[in-house]
Order: sequence, then C-alpha cells, then structure tokens
Amino acid sequence: MTEIKSTTALPPSSAPRQAAAANDLALKLLQPMQGLLAAGENAEAEVVSIREAAQAFRLVLRLTMGSGRQATVEVSSNKAPPPGTAYVITALSDTRLLAAPQIAGRQPASMIDLQQLPVGSVIQGRVVATSQQQPEDGQKIFKAVISLLNSSVAGQKLNIESANPLALGSLLTAQVKGDQSLAFLPLSGRLDQLHLGEQLGAQHNRQASLEGLFKALQGGIGALPGGLRGAAEKLLGLIPEMQQLGDAKALAAALARSGVFLEARLLAGQTEGLQGDLKAGLLRLLAQMPNLPGSTPLASAQASAAMGQALPAFARQALGSLAQSNVRQLAQGFPLPTRLPPGLEEEADLEMLLKLAAAAVSRLQTHQLSSLAQTQIGPDGALLTTWQLELPMRDQRDIVPLQIKLQREEEPRKQEKERGEPLWKIELAFDVAPLGPLQVQAQLTRGTLTSQLWAERSATAQLVATELTHLRERLQAAGLSVGELSCRQGMPPQGPSTNLEQRFVDEKA
Repeated sequence: MTEIKSTTALPPSSAPRQAAAANDLALKLLQPMQGLLAAGENAEAEVVSIREAAQAFRLVLRLTMGSGRQATVEVSSNKAPPPGTAYVITALSDTRLLAAPQIAGRQPASMIDLQQLPVGSVIQGRVVATSQQQPEDGQKIFKAVISLLNSSVAGQKLNIESANPLALGSLLTAQVKGDQSLAFLPLSGRLDQLHLGEQLGAQHNRQASLEGLFKALQGGIGALPGGLRGAAEKLLGLIPEMQQLGDAKALAAALARSGVFLEARLLAGQTEGLQGDLKAGLLRLLAQMPNLPGSTPLASAQASAAMGQALPAFARQALGSLAQSNVRQLAQGFPLPTRLPPGLEEEADLEMLLKLAAAAVSRLQTHQLSSLAQTQIGPDGALLTTWQLELPMRDQRDIVPLQIKLQREEEPRKQEKERGEPLWKIELAFDVAPLGPLQVQAQLTRGTLTSQLWAERSATAQLVATELTHLRERLQAAGLSVGELSCRQGMPPQGPSTNLEQRFVDEKA
C-alpha cells in the first residue's frame, strides 16, 4: 500500500477583504477567449493543473459559465495557486482575466474530517487537479485534488500529497489512517466496481428503447442510401419470429447472438458468426452514418462521439463517466423502462437515426454492465452470476423487445468435492398486443420450478390465471416438477438489485 498525505490546513475563511484581494491573480490567456466571456463577464474557475515555465507558471483552468457550459483554458500567472483552488474570474479583455478566490467552503479541504471519515474508512475518488513541486532537497512532491465519490462526503474535494504522480482523471481507492494519511489500495483482478458504476450510470442516461430504432428503419428503409440500407436490412434480418423462440435451440442461438457476449468472443478471438450478432449489427449501422449525403456536420460529429463511446467496447468491457449511486440503482432495475426520444412521430432523418442507433447500443451496454454489477460473491461465499439482455422479436408486423434476466446462485463448497445444485432465477418482461405489459419471475432448483406472473391489465391477469393449469401441464411434460404458479394484476415490487438472500417466489408460502 502507498501512503498519501493530506496537506497542511488552508488559511481561515474569515480573512478580511484586504487579505483576500492580495490573493487575487492577474492572468494572461495563452489563447484568445474566442467569445467564451465578454469583457466584464464572470465565470467560476478551478485550477486543474500547474507547471512551471521560464518566468511564470502555466495554469490550466476549467471554466463553468452561468449557462452551465464548461471550457478549459490555459493561462500564465506570476503565482502558483494550489491545485484545485476555486476562483471567480472576470474577463478584463480578450486576453486578460482577474481571478478572485471563492469562499473557503468552496475550496478543497486540507484535513480529513475524522468525524465523517473515521479511521479505517475506505474512500473512492477521482483526481481532478494535479501539480508537481521540487523542494531544495531535490525530492519531488506531487500534489493533487481528489473529488470524493462515495460515503456521506461524496462531492467534496480533498488536497493530498504523494511521492508518486497521480494521473489527472484517474480513480483511486484508499483507506483513512489515523495520522491524516491515506493508504492507497491497489485494484483487484476483478473489474473495478467504481469504473463499472460510473459507466453503468453513463450508459443508462444515453440509452433508449430498441423499438424506436427498428420502427424508424422499417418505415424509411427504402429511402436510405445504399450502404446504410444494406446495413439496416441485415440488422432487421437478425430479428427472429416470436414463435421461433418457443424452440429451445432457436432460443439458445438468439441468446448467443443478443450482443451480450460480443466483447468476450472478440477478446477470445472467436470472430466467426459475428455477422449475426445484434450489437455488431448496430455498430455496423452506426459506422455507415457519417459523411452520407444529407448528413449534417452535427450528425457526423455525433456519429464520431457515438462510435467513440461504443467501439472501445470491442476491446474493453467498460467506458465512460458518472458516479451517482441513485443512477446506478436505476440502471440495475429490471426491466429497463421504455424510453423514446421526442420527434419520432415525424419521419426519421439521418440525424434521428443516428441518435436512435447510438441509444440502442447504450441500451445493450446498460444490460451488459448491469449484469456485471449484479454478479457478486455474498457474505456467506455464495456466488451470484447474472446475465441481463434484450431480444427483439417479430409479432406479425410489430417488433417487440423481450427483456431477460438470468441469475445462477451457487452455494459455497464446504468440502473440496462437495458441489450442490445451483439455484436459477429467471425474469422476463415484454409487451405484446393485445395482452399489454407482462412480467414473469421464476426460480428453478433441484428440478422444481415455481413462478409468479404479473399483468398490468385486469383482463389479461384473469386470462393468464385460467391458463395456469395448461402451463403446468406443459412444464411437467418438459420433465419439470412444478411448484406454485400464480398470476397477479399489477407490477412486481421495484427496488435495488436483487440480493442473494431474496427469493422471487417462496414455494412454502
């Protein structure tokens, strides 16, 4: 473990204005403002990095305008403020700024509050500002500011010092020690949970329902340019008929082509059969969109951004940013809600198709990352493995998404040769006319299946209830022992991701 020291305390916040004025900085822009701020206008600024030049210091500032827009500028200064220092800047001209420090409450803390973070607490944070100093003894000191991402102090910033450089934007996990130091905890071999939580929230915010894209492609495929039309036809050709999924082999093939295993297959060098993969088809569609006739510069820029978000997933399992715990919990909810961008009632142009395709990729990646987030080892050593995915299927002329979550729970082995049967949990969610939204929750253990169905419409719930005897007979014919089967009107209780000790249906109830 590497020790990271907190820095010495900041001056008290009650200093008079004369002292505050002495801390004002006169800054010279190294590039023109280009309309970011007119003379006399203000913005908030944060010192991101500092490096010493010939006769001055070069600072990188992150500006936040009143509109919320952010920009990064490079300036020179005769003084070197601490990294992470928060200022209010005023534009004096197109090349000169005046920076006044914000109140102490807006500045990074220089001491760890042991009331909020007792000794032994584990914190997670992102490096948001850095600088380097070389004292007279020649030993380099690296200063940084971390923005805390967990616990009750999430959102607060902390000044730290380290003997090793910390990359700007990097994530770290550390344990609070009693001497105002932090012991850095190296990442384990598993996918870092902080990265995973950030990407899950980011992808969830960008995702939208698959049916929006497929509806737009069905309605306007004839008007698409050649290359894009070919990619769209191949994508639509991947969608199976609903009746086909009643066959076990066809269902297994559809699950394998759902896109949830794309990255794992690529990393293993298994490139055969990718023509039939749903996510690969979406990415091929995205790749055809920039620089087409009728594509606007904005659409091309959005395509590049969308591909930048999606294509690294061919080689990595996570990308992006955001670390709001409530967003992560929402993203782990099942099923993902129906969400379509505005404007779909009109004929989709290339720009709308681009947005829909990028949102569809994010939808699949939300399922993938949610699967990883819910794959865990419980306190008793039980391993819960989760696969969450979405399969589009044809119902006559409609394309209906089927959301699926499979979970396998394996009890810990008490002896080396001991291996109990796993508990399987299955959740399904779909909306088929005229039945309306339906959800299924089931569990299978030791050959016995129990299940509960939920229908939002009263008539559908009554219809399903009358068919439960037939369903029981079909399941028994498949070789299963069937426990309780029931159907209720409404929706299953919603909450955080399923814990290991939860059971969807209690067969003893």
